[in-house]
Amino acid sequence: MHRRSNQAILRTVPLSAAKLTDLLIASYTREGGINHVDGKNLPSKRVMANITVDLLRLLFPGYFDEQVIHLSEIRAGTAALVESVFGRLEEEIAKSLEYAPPEGFADTDPRHASKDITCKLLGKLPRVRELLSTDIEAAYNGDPAALSKEEVIVAYPFVEAIAVQRLAHELYLASVPLIPRIMTEWAHARTGMDLHPGAAIGTHFFVDHCTGTVIGETSRIGQHVKMYQGVGLVARSLAAGQELRGHKRHPTIEDRVTIYAGATIIGGDTVVGADSTVGAGVSLSTSVPAYSLVVQEAANVKVIPKRSRKAAVWDFQI
Repeated sequence: MHRRSNQAILRTVPLSAAKLTDLLIASYTREGGINHVDGKNLPSKRVMANITVDLLRLLFPGYFDEQVIHLSEIRAGTAALVESVFGRLEEEIAKSLEYAPPEGFADTDPRHASKDITCKLLGKLPRVRELLSTDIEAAYNGDPAALSKEEVIVAYPFVEAIAVQRLAHELYLASVPLIPRIMTEWAHARTGMDLHPGAAIGTHFFVDHCTGTVIGETSRIGQHVKMYQGVGLVARSLAAGQELRGHKRHPTIEDRVTIYAGATIIGGDTVVGADSTVGAGVSLSTSVPAYSLVVQEAANVKVIPKRSRKAAVWDFQI
């Protein structure tokens, strides 16, 4: 019986388009919670990805372009790019505000509000560039493997991640729904670095290697903070779910703190004081004062005598 069943499966004729359509429509009816049909138009992830790339081009002229930008042409090229970004971003922000009007926006025309928000964001690009300049400086000065600031900009995934986060943070502060997360999750997928747009990050920030870094929404990070891969600034518990919305859930890291690879700092009440160092692999859930050195206990190292080492190394083999 079992053999016949398997053979029957192997002989199954591929579904026709009509039959597959029927199955999907039935699924849409059963699993209605993951449909978005006959509702407000959502911001497009694909369009926002393209807009984000163009915002990076405005922040780093010549670094995210495929052709050389000549000084004689930069004004006209920048003006054209600004105009293009403005129109597309205004459209996506309007969709976002219409879909989920934030508190205080209910009686505001989404089109008017989106135009104002887009103007303000683009007007902040020079300030964002100033912040990113300090991040590039911190990355170059803090990494002996960096050959130049140009290499940092074109090759370090951290730069892309922090640039997108700083842009998304401005939209987060403007209470724009959906789009800030779309932007930072796009960067997360590309860089392996998960920076929530709500996190407030000071100047001269650098994460070396950056892979696996997680910085939660209510994190507060001071100036001249350096981290390594796999660091997590996370909540103590999310068991209460939506009841925690709006509460401080993630740590505060004060100025000139260094956090080494794999460390996890936990909880909204946890403060790492200025000029402190948190060692690799530390799990920290209590505050520490300024000038602290936090390290985990030394590993228990067992030395295997040379004569028995081969057996000890290979005894797991089948």
